[in-house]
Amino acid sequence: MKDQNTLEESSTSGQTHGNISVASGSGFNSSTADDYGDRKKTDSSIHDHDVAMREQQAVNRSKLFVAFFLFLAACATATATYLFVEQQERKDFEDQFHSSATEFLVVTGQKTDQLFSALDSFSISVSSEAKSTNQTWPFVTISDFSAKAHSLQKLIGMPEALYHQLLLFLPVVNEADLAQWAVHTMEDAPVYYQDVIDTEGYNSTVDELMAKTTPMIYYYDAENNHDFTISKDTALPIWQNYPFEIEPNSQRSFTNLDLMTIKQFSELFHLTNATLNATIGFSESRIEEGGESRPLVSSQIMQPIFKTVDTAAKDREMVAVAWLSLEWTTYFEDLFNEETDSITVVLRNSCPRWNVYNEQSVSEEEVNVVSYDINGPDATFLGEYDAHDPQFDSLEVASTLVDLDVDSSKIVSGECIPKLSLHVYPTEKFEEAFYTSKRFLYAGVVIAIFAFTSLVFLLYDYFVGQRQRKVMDRIKMQDQIVANVFPTAIRNRLYDGIGKENDSDFLDIDGETDRTSQGAPMADLFPDVTIIFADIVGFTAWASAREPPQVFTLLEMIYAAFDRVAYRHNVFKVETVGDSYVAATGLPEPMKEHAVAACKFARDCLKKMKEITLKLDVTLGPDTSGLRLRVGIHSGQVTAGVLRGERSRFQLFGDSMNTAARMESTGRASCIQISQTTADLLKEGGFDNMTIPRGRKTLVKGKGEMQTYWLRSTDSKRLRTKSNTQLIDSTISEEETVEDSFSSSEDIKDKGDDLLDMNGIENMNKIERLVEWNVEVLSPLLQQIVATRGGSRKSIKPLQVVESNIRSGRTILEEFVPIIHLKRPDSDLNDSRHGYNSIDIGSDIKSELRRFLSNIAELYTDSNPFHNFEHASHVTASVKKLLKRIVNVDSGNGLTQQNGNSGVNMVDLAGHSYGITSDPLTQFAVVFSAIIHDLDHPGVPNAQLVKEGAPNAELYKNKSVAEQNSVDIAWTILMKDEYQSLRSCIYQTEEELRRFRQLVVNTVMATDIVDKELQALRKQRWETAFSDKVQEPASSSSEESESEESQDRKATIVIEHLIQASDVAHTMQHWYIYKSWNEKFFCECYKAYKSGRADVDPSINWYKGEIGFFDFYVIPLAKKLDNCGVFGVSSHEYLNYAMANRAEWVREGEELVKEFIENYNSSKGKE
Repeated sequence: MKDQNTLEESSTSGQTHGNISVASGSGFNSSTADDYGDRKKTDSSIHDHDVAMREQQAVNRSKLFVAFFLFLAACATATATYLFVEQQERKDFEDQFHSSATEFLVVTGQKTDQLFSALDSFSISVSSEAKSTNQTWPFVTISDFSAKAHSLQKLIGMPEALYHQLLLFLPVVNEADLAQWAVHTMEDAPVYYQDVIDTEGYNSTVDELMAKTTPMIYYYDAENNHDFTISKDTALPIWQNYPFEIEPNSQRSFTNLDLMTIKQFSELFHLTNATLNATIGFSESRIEEGGESRPLVSSQIMQPIFKTVDTAAKDREMVAVAWLSLEWTTYFEDLFNEETDSITVVLRNSCPRWNVYNEQSVSEEEVNVVSYDINGPDATFLGEYDAHDPQFDSLEVASTLVDLDVDSSKIVSGECIPKLSLHVYPTEKFEEAFYTSKRFLYAGVVIAIFAFTSLVFLLYDYFVGQRQRKVMDRIKMQDQIVANVFPTAIRNRLYDGIGKENDSDFLDIDGETDRTSQGAPMADLFPDVTIIFADIVGFTAWASAREPPQVFTLLEMIYAAFDRVAYRHNVFKVETVGDSYVAATGLPEPMKEHAVAACKFARDCLKKMKEITLKLDVTLGPDTSGLRLRVGIHSGQVTAGVLRGERSRFQLFGDSMNTAARMESTGRASCIQISQTTADLLKEGGFDNMTIPRGRKTLVKGKGEMQTYWLRSTDSKRLRTKSNTQLIDSTISEEETVEDSFSSSEDIKDKGDDLLDMNGIENMNKIERLVEWNVEVLSPLLQQIVATRGGSRKSIKPLQVVESNIRSGRTILEEFVPIIHLKRPDSDLNDSRHGYNSIDIGSDIKSELRRFLSNIAELYTDSNPFHNFEHASHVTASVKKLLKRIVNVDSGNGLTQQNGNSGVNMVDLAGHSYGITSDPLTQFAVVFSAIIHDLDHPGVPNAQLVKEGAPNAELYKNKSVAEQNSVDIAWTILMKDEYQSLRSCIYQTEEELRRFRQLVVNTVMATDIVDKELQALRKQRWETAFSDKVQEPASSSSEESESEESQDRKATIVIEHLIQASDVAHTMQHWYIYKSWNEKFFCECYKAYKSGRADVDPSINWYKGEIGFFDFYVIPLAKKLDNCGVFGVSSHEYLNYAMANRAEWVREGEELVKEFIENYNSSKGKE
């Protein structure tokens, strides 16, 4: 195409020139002399124009030459002037810096010499005092220690701000002196404590401090518990410390804490003892300032104290040490005056610094360097690296601050001899003080020429830098994601592989690339690995009754705890699938005792599981503490690697994975089942007492029968004691399996606690936890009620007459109304609910609420298997869940939904929830009703109460007897004077009181689903409110009021169906929840029959009756929840569970009824 266009252009050009040539020829042949003269003038003009152009070009060249010459001259002059001035300023800068740096090093050296001299004098004074007072080492107590330590720090030259630096007196205690040391502690500690109280003004008494003192030398083990076993021949206990402090976690005195058990202190002690000279360590920690954490680098100086005063004697014996903590930031302060500008000081140590908290050396590349900025009298910590500007390398001024000059032959191999040196560098700020603007003024004209170019370059550099930063940030995020999916070693290999292969083919999401062209897959065989499978038993059923955020709250807390346990035991987390947690030991890094580590991890996970579920029981609702962990462990070889493709991750394959999964699936809740292979590895490691053979062999799919073992959940050391062995052996014999020993999950809890080490009995029983959970449910609603009033609360004494006469001689049922007029939404009030969490309802109200709910719980009949407080709480949980799912149209939630393909905004959603969620009092009343709806239930239906001629039956005119009685009792309790503050929080006006009462009456009465008249009335109102055949009234003057009445009717019906659905929520939840509550209800009915309070044996028609209950009540009710359109996805969820449970009941119901009868008879036999 390009050649064709070129060809066409050439052709056109040729035609044009041909025409011109022809025309010229014709004109020339017919021209006259005048024409020739005119043409000659024209040629002359062209010649003049050419000459002018040439001259102009020459001028331009001259201008350019002059401009270039001036430019060169300007540049040369500006550069020469600039360099001359800069050279002079540079010389002044270097001279002044060298003087300042030398001064700093001299002052610092003098201060350091003074420090060590003072410590040496302190050491001699201690030795002298011990000798003069006839004290025997190590049983020496320094008199007036606080005052002497204060004087020592003052002598060192520390400002008062540094007097908080820690000074310790640490005697060297041998194993032979341990018993006498405890006596010494009890005798001399009171004298020392009195000195602390008198000198330091410590706010305590001697008796209080003695109560916090451990007489034996101790240290902290891995679980941060006190341990009184000295693991080394020599102990180095803290005897006296200044300033005196109490351990913040345990609130115990630091006295007798053995520092020899800490590796870094032990090494420092060995170095001091070997050299008999003062030594210095280098450490880092973190401190909190202004809510933020910053690193703190300090040194620990250990000064030897000898038995004799003569510190130069060759046979001198070190009997104690003085330990001083020195924080370098404050140490460098006040060394310069205000006029000295910033310099960078780099402190180097020949030994790695160690971390105070994890007792490990820092693992960065430069572990022995920290940097400070010295600006006049102020010192600022810059970082744990060499922060000096490399451009000033040639100006370095260095000096050795501490050099122990120790013969290395005296030091144990592997220990480091500390040597501290200071390296001082100038900063740009220091340099800037010596540079003036003269050089810039002289060179300004020239620099202005390039200002625009420089600006463009700077802008270009800025935008390139911005883009580069964004790219780097994204790379960091991606790297973090990869780090969470792959082990470090695998991640590095993965990066190396991507770098060598075609990046676009490495993942190959289409699967079309030949894998062999990419090289061998990234996979390895790990011959010695232990796999752990852990599954949450009962999670699926529990989750069916919870909101999604609650489900994820549980999983996140449990898995986060497991991750922390895995980190402590060096366990590799493989993946989480649903409620299953898969981990492994022995990979990606080999581990000799991989089976032991896996078992310890599993034991800790069992403990964490119980702790977390107990803690969450009062926030996530009933039965959370009933969740249990089932763990299976197997050891063997696995193949592990990265499967290249979409969403690649590190995966494990092999028969060991399948066997570990079978160990979990065939195990028991709250138990750890291990294979024979794992048990053998434990036995080889000396942990054979940790296992109990399972009595019967376990039938494993694909494996046949296998001998498996239960893992004890108590410490192996404890298991070796006679008492513990007898305890566990009496719980499970070697010929007996866990299935044989425990007939039910309750038996496992009761008898297996010793086996599972569950001796941390919960502080609250189940009813108390249920009460606390209900308090947590109602409290936020009370906060919202108060928030709608602007946070104010007044006395309700004027309402006492209304409270006492609210029934007006009517029965509860006669108070029932078909339409409850709810409070209309108010945008101002809704705005006030934004920050309801900040509303404090007062401890008095919350205390009254807790007492009220406790009274309610006590009035529920404990002997009822079904109609009890636990079931009331289960109903409350369902009510809470459905209320959360109602579309909330108030501005506090800012909720929008999509209806089909049309966007629905806040205005379009107005009234969609019929005002239920706009008024927190309505929500509180519904939840309140769920809690009390079965109060004092007799365990028999209303018809039986009428038949028996119960006093309440006559009082309530033989209608809804149990329901009316529940409302009466609960209301009577609420009206007591002791709950006046609670009532004042619920309502403040007569209108609120009557609305609250009406909501409670209607909601509780709705739970009577047997009364045919009430059912017919509800059906009629449903058809009136929600039937498509019923049309809203036409527009009229009363259109607004009619619309409000229609919404109130719908809201009333929705509330009634909400409580009805919640009352039978177990039928619309997971099968195991349904089966559990169905059995409880059956037992209650069967119990009534056996006691003569029912005419018909319920077992005869229970199977068919449940099917009919599903067909004619539960499923239609679930469909109504869907039809009313306010419950979101919950209505579909309830309907799906109802249909699934009905199908399951049809299949298994007849056998389950037989099982119910057997369980009932068995429980009665045990009684």
